[in-house]
Amino acid sequence: MAQAQGTAMKTPLLVARGLSKSFGGLQAVADVDLDVYAGEILGVIGPNGAGKSTTFSMIAGALPPTSGTLMLEGQSLLALPTHAFAKCGIMRTFQHNKPFVSMSVQDNVMMGMHTQLWGGLWRVLLNLGGAVRREKAAAQRANELIEFVGLGEWRDADVSSLSFGQGRLLEIARGLAAEPRLMLFDEPAAGLTPAECERLSVIIRQIASRGIAVLLIEHDMRFLMALADRVAVLNFGRKIAQGTPAEVQRDPAVVSAYLGNVKVSEMNNMNADGHA
Repeated sequence: MAQAQGTAMKTPLLVARGLSKSFGGLQAVADVDLDVYAGEILGVIGPNGAGKSTTFSMIAGALPPTSGTLMLEGQSLLALPTHAFAKCGIMRTFQHNKPFVSMSVQDNVMMGMHTQLWGGLWRVLLNLGGAVRREKAAAQRANELIEFVGLGEWRDADVSSLSFGQGRLLEIARGLAAEPRLMLFDEPAAGLTPAECERLSVIIRQIASRGIAVLLIEHDMRFLMALADRVAVLNFGRKIAQGTPAEVQRDPAVVSAYLGNVKVSEMNNMNADGHA
């Protein structure tokens, strides 16, 4: 697991303060504060409807907050258009795979480099400004990422031939192609087999070990508690707890709001997975 050691003495990469979102008369998220550090895995949990996805969408730039502040390395993100969040180094994967159809695995990963690499395909076709050299470098980088997630044998395959779990790995490789500083994972373990979940855990730890901040939503408590350095808990749109996995599992407010349906034996098993 990536260890965000000494976070109290470090400056957070991402700082959210008083982050709120209303839809008409519905307060989906209210006054949420979050700090995310480089190289840290921060999990966000909560019951259905707790505001997790809305919070993620605001951090990813897909939804503008109703109020609050959101800063990346001291720079406000609130005035930026959605596409600029990726250029700033914030990438998001989704619960449902979204590949570019009728394209190879390699081409899908290369598409993730558009925020930093290409000034237009016409430059490649005309060999302007070293565009062909940049494309070759992009292909090499894409192949490295494909190997990193374990899809090397399918580099030239059409994405339609991938299994669901392999598609999830493709999403991660494409996100990494943009050289993010912060990666948001939305239910990454959903629909995966136990073996695929274990492989995913290894990959996420390796991503964090490269200094990339990881923020993830996950309903699979066993998966998240064994993976996260810290956990933030939302309920009815508000943050009710934050701490290490062991700390939040013992928090009475968390037990009442979210973990009350988890059997004691399952809690003990989660602790035995590395968070005693």
